[in-house]
Amino acid sequence: MFKAVYLTRDGRFEARLADLDEAMLPAGGVSLRVEYSTLNYKDALALTDSGPVVRQFPMVAGVDAVGTVLESDSLDFAPGEKVILNGWGCGEASWGGLAQRARVPAEGLVRLPSGMGARDAMALGTAGYTAMLCVLALKKHGLTPDTGPVLVTGATGGVGSVAVMLLAKLGFDVVAVTGKPDAVAYLRTLGAIEVIERVDLSTAGKPLQKERWAGVVDSVGSHVLANACAQVRRDGAVAACGLAGGMDFPATVAPFILRGVTLYGIDSVYAPRAQRQEAWDLLTGLIDPALLASTSTKIGLADTFAAAADIIAGRHRGRFVVDVNR
Repeated sequence: MFKAVYLTRDGRFEARLADLDEAMLPAGGVSLRVEYSTLNYKDALALTDSGPVVRQFPMVAGVDAVGTVLESDSLDFAPGEKVILNGWGCGEASWGGLAQRARVPAEGLVRLPSGMGARDAMALGTAGYTAMLCVLALKKHGLTPDTGPVLVTGATGGVGSVAVMLLAKLGFDVVAVTGKPDAVAYLRTLGAIEVIERVDLSTAGKPLQKERWAGVVDSVGSHVLANACAQVRRDGAVAACGLAGGMDFPATVAPFILRGVTLYGIDSVYAPRAQRQEAWDLLTGLIDPALLASTSTKIGLADTFAAAADIIAGRHRGRFVVDVNR
């Protein structure tokens, strides 16, 4: 038997902490003894039934996990290896990582990088790994610290917090966007040189605005993304990875055809394993463990329900690390 965050819809939706039999786990794949998981925005939507995340019931929630391989039908992973799970439909279409045991597709796994602790891996989780993919997109576009400042929206969230840390570590001037006036000191600690109010970007703006940013990391979408694109400098780039503010994109083609701005869509769920492993390996050398620890809160499986509500209500900043054995 093992404990898991279990979602059901038998006439009505219910999210509860349940004791499940290992025989209930999906067939095939890689079996894990989970050490830590985390709570992403997508997980919060699933646990609160606030969005159509879960595609079949019953479901064990959790798009992330780190743990030890117990059994494997894949030649890529052997028993005893430490691995990280990110996405690949887990917690949505197949059972996920908010549990003490998991059986997951091998394609969604990477090896835990040498020198990275299990807790640190989940302090990063999908959010941190997605932030690294965004930074890689901007760097491969050709952006350097000399190109100009980079804007990070949703900066107190999981993706935003790590993006600020990564970009600052790489020498970029980072401007953070937040709707939380009390978060200015926190964002400056992470490396932001300036913090601006989200309200300045959250309503409809002109198709082209003053050129300000060489690049953007956006996890918000909607008007925030549209205004950010309208403010990007000629030949700049935007990495879009989230929709916390909405799935719509009320913009025009003006920034793209008149300034040559490039919009990169970041798919962290089904990124190829080589790309995933590259991102994780780079995170090891770029993240300060002490600074990372200051952005995360450790909770147990039973605490995930209240934490999910806090995420949806915008009452939390940084990351929740879930000790599944606590």
